Amino acid sequence: MLKFEKLKVSRRTLLARLAAGVIGLTFAGAALAAEAPRVSIKTSMGDIVVELDQEKAPKTVENFLAYVKSGFYKGTIFHRVIDNFMIQGGGMDAKMNSKQTRKPIKNEANNGLHNEQYTIAMAREAGPDTATSQFFINVANNAGLDYPGQDGYGYTVFGKVVEGQDVVDKIKGVVVDDLRGQQNVPVVPVVIKSASIIKQ
Repeated sequence: MLKFEKLKVSRRTLLARLAAGVIGLTFAGAALAAEAPRVSIKTSMGDIVVELDQEKAPKTVENFLAYVKSGFYKGTIFHRVIDNFMIQGGGMDAKMNSKQTRKPIKNEANNGLHNEQYTIAMAREAGPDTATSQFFINVANNAGLDYPGQDGYGYTVFGKVVEGQDVVDKIKGVVVDDLRGQQNVPVVPVVIKSASIIKQ
């Protein structure tokens, strides 16, 4: 009888521990979900809020947030706008001068995220590990930019627009022209007034 009682107690202890573990994991998962950073990008045409995926693009998110925290994006513009494709910004001022950037980062395009409408991704040069500060927001589903893409590397998606899709739609429709050797430049500059992390 004593052995049976001990067995019952040990089973109760085990079940209690399992339940506590499940609850702990549930709360941990909820906490991680709640901690997804959001950045408010205030532009001359309205505000855009992006939610960043730290789990799938950790280096890219870290890099983007470093630029945000330093105030780097203030005064930059969306310098390349192509309707039915994407809007690109984060590297040039209103006079089309390039800003000094941090070192390039490793490409994380092979992370399972897709260049779908209203996602945010890193712009880069021809090489895979050349992204610095410039980003673009997809205004259409651009599967051709997904890993491996046409060049074997693809473009790293690291978040999505959660507020201000209407602002993105307004920006994609602006009048563009060729300016200072650049194509598809908005005739009236679309200025990023500020970019800041939103406290959740």
